This record gives sequence, C-alpha cells and structure tokens, in this order.
Amino acid sequence: MTSTDSKPQSFEIRPDPQGLTSNPPQNSSSGVDYEPHPEKSIGLSPEREKIVQSICRLYSGSASKEDMEVYAEQAVYDDPWSYCDTRFKIAGQWYGIPKVMASSKTLKTEAVSSTESEIIFKLQQEYTPRIAHFSKPVNSLVSLSLDGEGKVKYHKDMWNDKDYSHEGLGKVMKTLNGDQLTRITRPPEDL
Repeated sequence: MTSTDSKPQSFEIRPDPQGLTSNPPQNSSSGVDYEPHPEKSIGLSPEREKIVQSICRLYSGSASKEDMEVYAEQAVYDDPWSYCDTRFKIAGQWYGIPKVMASSKTLKTEAVSSTESEIIFKLQQEYTPRIAHFSKPVNSLVSLSLDGEGKVKYHKDMWNDKDYSHEGLGKVMKTLNGDQLTRITRPPEDL
C-alpha cells in the first residue's frame, strides 16, 4: 500500500445500490429498495456480526467506548449531513443522537455483502425527534470498509440511490458539521 492509498478516502466504498438491493422496487421509483428483509440476509462471521451490532447500537443512541472501538482511529463517517475524518469526530455524531432524538431504534437489518475488506447492510432505523415526538422509519444502505485489522476505516450511510459528491458547498457544509459537532455533543476525549 502506498502512502496515498493509506488515506481514509482510499477506503471509500462506492456500492452499486441497484445491484445490492435486489428486492423488487415496491416503494421506489429509482429501482432501489433499501428496506431490509432480514430473512434474505447473508450469513456473517461472529466477528463481522459483532461489528454490525456495535454500529446498530451506535445508531440507536447508546454510544459507548466499546462500540466506538470498531472504528480505526483515522476512520471516516460519511452521510448526507456529515463528513467526519477521525474516530473522535465520528463519536460526536453518535453522542449527539440522544441530544436530538427522544428515541432511535434499529428495527431491522439485512446483510447484503461481506468480503475481506467490506460489510454492506440495509438498515431500518426509527427516529423520534425530541421536539416533534413523531416516529419515522428511515431505510439506508450502510457500507463499512475495513482495514487489515478488521477495524472500520470508512463508514458510508446512503439514504437514496445517489452517491455523495465530495466537492463544493455540500462538502464544505458536511465537513463543517463533522468538525464542529463535538463541541456540542462532547464525546470522551480519549476516543
């Protein structure tokens, strides 16, 4: 691996949403169905299952140091709202969930791919904001790129069939959110 290959961005997975979501598009004009169907889930090794369970606990607002340790120290978290490039900044996202959500529950998952260097699964998460108190299930495709030690190096959460741009104003806003949220959520410094 060259020094340019060791950058976290080199671990980014660009999944094929249509290829990985082979369920009939019942609720999507894009041909992408991110709704998990657990009965169709592929089997995962116990180590991989532990990673997925830690990630689901993080989505559910119960951030813990143990769950955060699935991430490499220089990992990336990438979703439509945030771009974080260290485990500490990623913790800022997870420690923020209980501050803005009355509850967040993982309803179901479906593992759709597992290779030596990645895990990809569909996730249905139900969010209940503190202010509005209505619950909304959200389906997404979660891609986890793993380093040689089995740590998550790049975590991408896709909410629709379009991949993310890492340019322009959108990237600036995502990075600003990732860089500043730790000041509000205050995760432990030793992450």
